Amino acid sequence: MQTSSDRHEYPSHWEADVVLRDGGTARIRPITVDDAERLVSFYEQVSDESKYYRFFAPYPRLSAKDVHRFTHHDFVDRVGLAATIGGEFIATVRYDRINADGRPASAPADEAEVAFLVQDAHQGRGVASALLEHIAAVARERDIRRFAAEVLPANSKMIKVFTDAGYQQKRHFEDGVVRLEFDLEPTDRSLAVQRAREQRAEARSVQRLLAPGSVAVIGAGRTPGGVGRSVLDNLRGAGFTGRLYAVNKALQEKDLDGVPAHRSVRDIAEPVDLAVVAVPAPYVPEVVAECGEHGVQGLVVVSAGYAESGPAGRERQRALVRQARTYGMRIIGPNAFGVINTSPEVRLNASLAPEMPRPGRIGLFAQSGAIGIALLSRLHRRGGGVTGVTGVSTFVSSGNRADVSGNDVLQYWYDDPDTDVALMYLESIGNPRKFTRLARRTAAAKPLVVVQGARHAAAPQGHAVRATRLPHATVSALLRQAGVIRVDTITELVDAGLLLARQPLPAGPRVAILGNSESLGLLTFDACLAEGLRPLPPLDLTTAASAEDFHRALTKALADDRCDAVVVTAIPAVGETSAQDAALAEALRSASASAPAKPVLVVHVELGGLAEALSAAASTAPQAAPTAPRAGQAPRPAERPATTVSGPSEASPRLIPAYPAAERAVRALGEAVKYAQWRREVADPGKVPEYEDIDEKGAAEQIDELLSRGSGLTLAPEDACVLLGRYGIDVHRALPAPTPDEAAAAARTLGYPVALKTTAPHLRHRADLGGVRLDLTDEAQLRRAYTELTELFGTPEVLRPVVQGMAPRGVDTVVRAVIDPAAGAVLSFGLAGAASELLGDTAHRLVPVTDRDASSLVRSIRTAPLLFGWRGSAPVDTVALEELMLRVSRLVDDHPEVVAVSLEPVVVAPRGLSVLGATVRLARAPVRDDLGPRTLPVV
Repeated sequence: MQTSSDRHEYPSHWEADVVLRDGGTARIRPITVDDAERLVSFYEQVSDESKYYRFFAPYPRLSAKDVHRFTHHDFVDRVGLAATIGGEFIATVRYDRINADGRPASAPADEAEVAFLVQDAHQGRGVASALLEHIAAVARERDIRRFAAEVLPANSKMIKVFTDAGYQQKRHFEDGVVRLEFDLEPTDRSLAVQRAREQRAEARSVQRLLAPGSVAVIGAGRTPGGVGRSVLDNLRGAGFTGRLYAVNKALQEKDLDGVPAHRSVRDIAEPVDLAVVAVPAPYVPEVVAECGEHGVQGLVVVSAGYAESGPAGRERQRALVRQARTYGMRIIGPNAFGVINTSPEVRLNASLAPEMPRPGRIGLFAQSGAIGIALLSRLHRRGGGVTGVTGVSTFVSSGNRADVSGNDVLQYWYDDPDTDVALMYLESIGNPRKFTRLARRTAAAKPLVVVQGARHAAAPQGHAVRATRLPHATVSALLRQAGVIRVDTITELVDAGLLLARQPLPAGPRVAILGNSESLGLLTFDACLAEGLRPLPPLDLTTAASAEDFHRALTKALADDRCDAVVVTAIPAVGETSAQDAALAEALRSASASAPAKPVLVVHVELGGLAEALSAAASTAPQAAPTAPRAGQAPRPAERPATTVSGPSEASPRLIPAYPAAERAVRALGEAVKYAQWRREVADPGKVPEYEDIDEKGAAEQIDELLSRGSGLTLAPEDACVLLGRYGIDVHRALPAPTPDEAAAAARTLGYPVALKTTAPHLRHRADLGGVRLDLTDEAQLRRAYTELTELFGTPEVLRPVVQGMAPRGVDTVVRAVIDPAAGAVLSFGLAGAASELLGDTAHRLVPVTDRDASSLVRSIRTAPLLFGWRGSAPVDTVALEELMLRVSRLVDDHPEVVAVSLEPVVVAPRGLSVLGATVRLARAPVRDDLGPRTLPVV
């Protein structure tokens, strides 16, 4: 329990866990009056040189006055934060608000002096950089806009902390001291620096788990069959290259089948990098404490009985994560299946998988252990003995993902030289906004294929998931916008992964089809059309085709400029022998080598011999020599060599993926085509246009004034029109018509022809129900229409009728924007009407939207042809429509208090458009955690 100081309550929301540069973790929290002894102990462990740099003079110890000053804060004008590991301070930072003369001050003074002190043993770990991010966020919350720091010229490390942070700053030298001043408003550069540091730190934290120098299996028993013993045996069987230990309180022996055995991890004389915890949940806290005190860097907790078991287990899980982070350790699990790293330098199988996967270039992440087993099995079956050596680089099964998540693994894979394709099975996305950001960056460098389980149900009980109001289809669309290859099944996940791991990306959607079966060729042709590809007429080589015929046809197809990819179909001939299989495989391989920039796929029907021959034809590299086992280890199985996934090269053969059905091959190819197109587009993402007529300041003032009346406010129509007008969005004027006479007066004001429509919630935007009357050219028609509406639907008090001037005819569309608490700001577009709603024909983009995003948004709905002159109709002004969406995006991006905008309908005419209805909702701006300091998720 923390004690508050001076004026304000203890700000518990400033507490955070962070990942440091070396992959370890630390906790950042406010310093309080209870920390006097910790502060003194910390200061005693700091070198004289560091003390001199902090106080500009010899300062061997803190006086009682110093201790009081550094532990008593009001959390407004004076704030101190500490980074802690194991409950002890390793670094501190504080700010003091000052006025223009440098004297202590209170608000409205908006400048503060900042100073750091880092224990020498922890310098170089990025502690000061993390503290700067957090103290800057605290200062902004307290209306401090600028920091000043005085640093001795010799203190180059601290000068670098400030200069590398990315803030706009001034620097000058006076009286032998370097004075730095910098604004705290985040800049593009400061956010880029922050995210680069985040990536390096989180990647390093995962690397420590996947490439340990030593592993202790805690809970390994004497007899085979238990969870702990199985993990130990799997580590031995894989030939783990580091030190291996068995730990179990019941063990009296000094070794367990040749593995050094201990009763506690504390008894191990050497450092332990990774501990696999396989003891019952009630005993885990004791194990974690022992690991933390021994300096273990990370944990894989395979023990069950946590959040997946109910509320009590959820609390047990939170306590587990908090305890591990106290010692600077990260956790995979609990309830995890384990981790695998096939690198020859590591050979880690700290999992329940009895066999080590073949080494390869595919990274695999699964939240479910059962699905992880299935994926490993399928990749082993199809990536090895059947269709060529395409194996796994690393595998992580996160279980309840209480700490390490898919986001962390993405950070690792992003610059992992051993991983070229990432496959992920996700049952939940804890932080969609961050996942989308990381996915976009990863997909720009290497393919990322995702299948999401639990799409139509709640997330698994063990997973902490942020609430989202977006339907699954919208989340999927946003992931595709980020470059994620979204598939629906684990079969499709493996199909796409094998293609992307073995073949180059296609340059376009044009597909040549050739083979020895006319029927199979036609099936492939139809499948291509269904996937939106552009197939050429199939070439039938007849069932009498020889390997040379296939070679000649494939070479010619690959040389054809009208083709971007080739699908080869093959059925077995009567009496075909393995020699013929090998000949055909070699013919396809050698022909494909003539055009290394075009992908080739094979569809085979009950032709296992060809698939195996393709593997043999591709695997021309020498076999890796087995390494002699160490004492106490099982012999390692002979290895197939790893292969490159970036297409053929001089050093590695080109592998041709084979599929048992045309639909599966073509579906994988279709995903590759769409991903290749995304890669080309992301190279030029477009820009967010500037509009000179936007009144951003006036909009901010209006929003502040409206929110002063209360939060969660749906604006009155006149207020909504004014706010939208400040961003150049003109809403067609509508006047209330509570009586026939007032309707007639409104029509005279607007001028005929007019429309009469209801605005009752159950009839709003439902022209199909008859609540709208259009093209009323005189008062008689208007009064007759008014009578019809009230007789059909109810009294004017219920219908809330309005009169509106007629807009030019066109296509009715809908433009919406919403702030989702998990995904962020989302812009949506579709055609108006029940048909589009029933079909779910709506497209989505993340805000801010660029000009290229707006153009693709208009064209990405299935009913888009209606906007471009379908069946002889006049094309409408899509340029004006795109500008409208860009303006809505700017409004929502500039003012996060605008939490929802709905423009419906937007009638897009051949020239211009008309916004006939608008709804705007305001609320206090939600906290943007992606713009704040780096933190681990709160447990």
